[in-house]
Amino acid sequence: MEQILQFMAQQSEAITVLQQQLLAAQAAIATPAVAVAPTPVAAPVIVEVAPPPKFNGERSQMVGFINACCLFMQMRMGQVGERSRISWVLSYVQGGVAEIWKDNILDEITKGTLAVNTVEELFTKIRQEFGEFDKESRKVDKLRVLEQGSRTVDEYVQEFKRAARGSGYEGRALVEEFKRGLGRVIRRRLAEAETSPTTIEQWQERAV
Repeated sequence: MEQILQFMAQQSEAITVLQQQLLAAQAAIATPAVAVAPTPVAAPVIVEVAPPPKFNGERSQMVGFINACCLFMQMRMGQVGERSRISWVLSYVQGGVAEIWKDNILDEITKGTLAVNTVEELFTKIRQEFGEFDKESRKVDKLRVLEQGSRTVDEYVQEFKRAARGSGYEGRALVEEFKRGLGRVIRRRLAEAETSPTTIEQWQERAV
């Protein structure tokens, strides 16, 4: 009889524990879950940069085209592979003699007769094909006809510096070309000054 009473007491205790667990589970279900706001993710910063202009083979536009391509790729195409970059650059080679050149290049690449594995190798091909012939002579020709005209002195100085770069002119010859193109009144005043400038830097600084 005593064993039966002990067994019934154990069963009663077990039932009580189960009832408590059931009540706890029901309470958890009834309690509404607290919504946790997702952590905001900062939007990536996109820097606006102009795509390159279309290149039709004009030699004077070649350097600007390559520079524009390099800038765009640096700012917006950091994760893009070399093959995709090559295709992207060629997509902007349109019109004129450049269109025919592009078709020939693509044909050679497809046939495997031309190895262009990086975009820099492609730029080298573009420079070889469309670089200016006898660039120094062209610079000299421009320098010899450059005049201030209706420009301000500042504008003339900057234009002269651009034309002089790579022309081979230096020293006295460069000074004489600068003086020749300078406005007549300013040129005379500088020549008549008590301490006349001698170097090209002095002439440009005093003229301004």
